[in-house]
Amino acid sequence: MEDEKASNDRIGHAEVHFNDEDDDEDEDEEDEEESSDEDEDLSDVSHEEDASDDEDILLYSADHYDEDNLPDYACRYCGIHNPSCVAMCVESKKWFCNSSGTTGCSHLVHHLVRSRSHQVQLHPNSPLADTVLECYNCASKNVFVLGFVPASASSVVVLLCRVCVETVPALKDMDWELSQWHPVLQDRQFLPWLLSVPSEKLQLRARDISQAQMTRLEELWKTNPDARYADLNRPEITEEQDLPSVLRVYDDGYHYQNILAPLVQLEGDYDRQMKESLTEESISIRWDKSLAGKHVATFSFHRLQAEQSRIVIGDELRIKLGQGSQFLYGRAWEGVGYVKSIIDGEVELELRNVSVPESITDDYVVEYVWKSTSYDRMQNALKTFAIDDTSVTGYIYHKLLGHAVEEQRIATAKIPATEAEFHVPGLPPLNESQLEAVSTVLQRPLSLIQGPPGTGKTVTSATLVYHLTRQNMGQVLVTAPSNVAVDQLTEKIAATGLRVVRLASKTREQTSSTIDHLCLHVMTPLAAGDEFQKLQRLKDEIGDLSERDQRKYRALRNRTEKEILQAADVICCTCVGAGDPRLKNFRFRQVLIDEATQAIEAEALIPIAMGAKQVVFVGDHCQLGPVVMCKAAAKAGLTQSLFERLVLIGTRPIRLQVQYRMHPALSEFPSNMFYEGSLQNGVTEADRQLLTMPSFSGKEDFPWPVPEKPMFFYCINGMEEISASGTSYLNRTEASYVERVVTHLLRMGVTPAQIGVITPYDGQKKYLSDYMRRVGALASSLYEAIEVASVDAFQGREKDFILVSCVRSSETQGIGFLSDPRRLNVALTRARLGIILFGNPRVLSKNPLWAALLIHFKEYECLVEGPLTNLQASYITISRPKRNPASDSRYAFTALARGGWDGRWEDRRDRPNEAPAFKRRGRSKQSDSRFDPRYESSNGAPANANGSSGGLPIPSFAPLPSYAGGGDDLSSVGGDSAVDSQFGGSRASFFSQQTQRKDESRGPSLGYFVGGPSGNFFGGDHGRK
Repeated sequence: MEDEKASNDRIGHAEVHFNDEDDDEDEDEEDEEESSDEDEDLSDVSHEEDASDDEDILLYSADHYDEDNLPDYACRYCGIHNPSCVAMCVESKKWFCNSSGTTGCSHLVHHLVRSRSHQVQLHPNSPLADTVLECYNCASKNVFVLGFVPASASSVVVLLCRVCVETVPALKDMDWELSQWHPVLQDRQFLPWLLSVPSEKLQLRARDISQAQMTRLEELWKTNPDARYADLNRPEITEEQDLPSVLRVYDDGYHYQNILAPLVQLEGDYDRQMKESLTEESISIRWDKSLAGKHVATFSFHRLQAEQSRIVIGDELRIKLGQGSQFLYGRAWEGVGYVKSIIDGEVELELRNVSVPESITDDYVVEYVWKSTSYDRMQNALKTFAIDDTSVTGYIYHKLLGHAVEEQRIATAKIPATEAEFHVPGLPPLNESQLEAVSTVLQRPLSLIQGPPGTGKTVTSATLVYHLTRQNMGQVLVTAPSNVAVDQLTEKIAATGLRVVRLASKTREQTSSTIDHLCLHVMTPLAAGDEFQKLQRLKDEIGDLSERDQRKYRALRNRTEKEILQAADVICCTCVGAGDPRLKNFRFRQVLIDEATQAIEAEALIPIAMGAKQVVFVGDHCQLGPVVMCKAAAKAGLTQSLFERLVLIGTRPIRLQVQYRMHPALSEFPSNMFYEGSLQNGVTEADRQLLTMPSFSGKEDFPWPVPEKPMFFYCINGMEEISASGTSYLNRTEASYVERVVTHLLRMGVTPAQIGVITPYDGQKKYLSDYMRRVGALASSLYEAIEVASVDAFQGREKDFILVSCVRSSETQGIGFLSDPRRLNVALTRARLGIILFGNPRVLSKNPLWAALLIHFKEYECLVEGPLTNLQASYITISRPKRNPASDSRYAFTALARGGWDGRWEDRRDRPNEAPAFKRRGRSKQSDSRFDPRYESSNGAPANANGSSGGLPIPSFAPLPSYAGGGDDLSSVGGDSAVDSQFGGSRASFFSQQTQRKDESRGPSLGYFVGGPSGNFFGGDHGRK
């Protein structure tokens, strides 16, 4: 009987009865009484509903601000306490209502997402009683995966989770309409028949609470679970941290330090808090051994995915036995190791040489070992830049601060006289724009090289480094924010025959790479001699050396490392790695920073403040910028890279102009939208045909709607759903279409390695990977080999075919960080042979950037719909975006800033008066303690600050773009712009100056222009008045 009762209870949780055939009249009366709680159109509210609203107000008329007299089940945000409108978060034991107010997300859903909770219990007096929502089949209580299907009887619906509906075959035998499954959450709000939406009158009487206040309450609850709305008015809570926002121009080094140092500290504190919160208990571990004989622990986090926690390869973690496992093992145990890999959320941890309890696989505790090294080095660099006159030259000092200083040239620069002399052994020859870039950079103390996708940025950088070593200014320091970028550039530089040393961090030494033979930690034992090798073998065998042997070991190692570093022509490391103690006494006069647009300012300053006299930044501010996790720091502008700020204050980047990656049809839109139409194609259509690829053995090409345009936008009207984590989105309809296209490509003979699937949302990434493996008609191993990743993961990489799943499809929720033009640029420029986008054009076209892209596809008849075997052109109307994109700071570096929203960008050469102008500032000759007489104007006369005696001036860019994602997962939040302005356009001019390369008074042939109201054009660097 007890089992039968339990079964009935479970069914009661899962089945919701709307009507009972024996009590139709009673139900009709109840429907009339409770009609105010349903989601009705307010324009059609009847007199009976008005009466019901008034009754609600009388019943629940307690002062919503008087929290002492409100019932326990009142919404902790707004105070609404109608039982049919509120539900309890099971994990936090707090009650919230289904009202969204002005936030676009119901209060209950907002709390679930913020608190990383998933379970909901209804009120005992609600129509469904105190039900804990759960799946009928598997009893999953995660509301983010729950939905309902109608049974054969129209009076019943059954709650089932998304996983069961798609993966449990037995459910198909039930008399349920599984194809009509619908999530219980729609537009980030519970469906009104499950949890009523408070009436408009009830919402007007509720507490007026903003999204910022709700977020602050959530932060308070982390330390004080009993905090209330009234606590937001306490002085210590209302006094927000006075965070300075980044500027474009700074008074001096101290002003610069005072602005950036608190933001770096805030990011560091947030990083520490997040990493240390990763501590989890009851972790199951699978033990294995690496090829080197070291123990490897493989495990997964329960609460937070490893990808979302910013855990990266090389991070240090500590694992130890829990109390139960300690009892089984007989004693306490702990070990520390480095993250070896992260695959599908599973972390592989390689432990140091310790014995491990291999017989025990359950009840472990995992802790993150946080280190402040990176942030300490940034703070030290800011301090050194401010107080040390020898950290950089006076010219670079003032240029980085944004001051108007006289342009300088390196008078002793050795410029190759002929194109043959530019050629470097081991590297391909350069094209004209690359030659122009190298020639110009060698003459300048400070340069920016903009490398659009596929333009040979790495080859250009390696060639430049080779010629920098020929300038007799000492060793060259080459850095980048990421280890991957450093390794790639190190490999290219080593191919030139230069003596290159890769300096890796102590944590990075545990991981292998293709350039291990160039790494200092690999070279040291080989060069240290027999005595060091004996001590090393002894240390490996015993684990510890005696104090005397340890001193000798360190002395030999330090001496050998110093000798190797001093003998190198080029030292390569990450930006943070430049602060390594092993480089403490080194001074680098020449510094190149690759991927400079992905480093925050303080990070890029570390290698610069080591005595730089010549600095080269290489990057692309039209692609993804730095990743900043702390939203407060990001909003204050920490997401701004030094490269981007220098562009904004008027330093003209030298742009590489020939792309060798994409089919010419694929490069057209990115070139016109992001690079002023300046990109030239270094490959032909024939070079990028699948049938001409040597590795392709198939006999037919993909059925492109327009054969000469290997691209199309697939119009799909799927529904966006919140993912299981509650912090991301997925779209099942788009996933099914992606699987069909992938299967078609594989059947044609395309290999999995040639296909890449990009989606901006982690929820879609996981769902899509699982869906293809589960539903795909071919072997699951083929689908598993296909890379499905975020836009960020694909930056700097390429695939033959790229499929982009846009996911967002809600008419009311916006498109989140899909509106970030830099993300779209990266997504569109990864493909070599073809690209297919999947999305809802009606929703996406509300954004001006996507409207321009859709019109571009439509003009070429590549906006299609229908089955894959019979694609037809879509005639959907792309409406004009309501907001003028020219006044939106997010689009400052796009053609939209010039009014080209419809995809037809006009040549502005004949209409220079439409763009705003600069006013010429006066400038005085620089004469401070940092002035270096090595740098002088090339002809003895004041030169324009952009290095040109004429040519193309610089645009008046708007304030920093804002990339706020509207509450999306893992999106960086940029600063809000308080200034609306019409942005100047830009264009690059492609021509060769081979015959005038020695004319030092000429500037580069690449860059930006802007026309003044009077039609005057002028060059120059422009400081602040």
